[in-house]
Amino acid sequence: MVRQFDEEAVLSKVLDLFWAKGWQATSMADLAEATDVQRGSLYHAYGSKEHLFQLAFDRYAERVLAESRQALDAPSARLALERFFDVSITSMTADVPPRGCFTTKTAVESDVIGESMQNRVRDLLEQLEAVIAEALSRDALRASLAVPPDKAAQAIIAFTRGLAVMERIYHEPMRLRDLAALQITLLVRPAGAGGGGRAHRQRAASADQYIGVDGNCRSEHRLGSLRNL
Repeated sequence: MVRQFDEEAVLSKVLDLFWAKGWQATSMADLAEATDVQRGSLYHAYGSKEHLFQLAFDRYAERVLAESRQALDAPSARLALERFFDVSITSMTADVPPRGCFTTKTAVESDVIGESMQNRVRDLLEQLEAVIAEALSRDALRASLAVPPDKAAQAIIAFTRGLAVMERIYHEPMRLRDLAALQITLLVRPAGAGGGGRAHRQRAASADQYIGVDGNCRSEHRLGSLRNL
C-alpha cells in the first residue's frame, strides 16, 4: 500500500508518544495530532492502535539491540558494561520529564495490551540477554568476569529492570550510575586479579551457588562470595 505520508517519520513520532504517555493514556486522536496525519488515514493505513503500538515497539527493539551490540563491543568487560549501562541510563533519563524505560513501561501494561505484546517484551529481553552473553563470552572479557557470561547476562537483565523502577521513583541519573558502578564491581574482578588460584575458584563456586542452574537466587551463598572479594 502506497502511503500518503512519510512512514518512517510517522512511526518515529508514534514511538515517542507511546514512550512518553504509555499505551492506555494514548488515544488515536493523540497519535493523529502528534503525527500530523488524520485519524482516518491512520486507521486506513494501520488498522488499529494496537498495530501501531506493535510497530513502534518493534522499531524500539531493533534500536535497543543495535545500540547494545555497539556499546558492548569493547576491549574489556568493565568498559563494555560501563558503556552498556551508560546507553541504558541515558535512554531512560532523556527528555524532560524523563521518559523512563519503554520495555518496562510496556511490560507493566502488557496484560491490558494483549498477549502479542507480552511475547514481544519477552523476546526482546531474551534477545538482549543473548547479546550480552555473546559479548561477554569473548576471551578477553570472559577472563575478568566473576561469574560465567551467561549468568552475568541474566543478572544484568534483572538488574536493568530494577534500575528502570528506581528511575521512576527517584529521577536521579547519578543514583542510577552509582548503582550501575556497584553492579559492575560485583560482576568484574579488579584489574590485575588473575583468573586462576584458590580465591578465584571460591568466588566462582559461590557465584554459581548464588545464581544456580535454574536462575534462582540464594542470598546466603552470595553473601559468602562477597566476603571473599
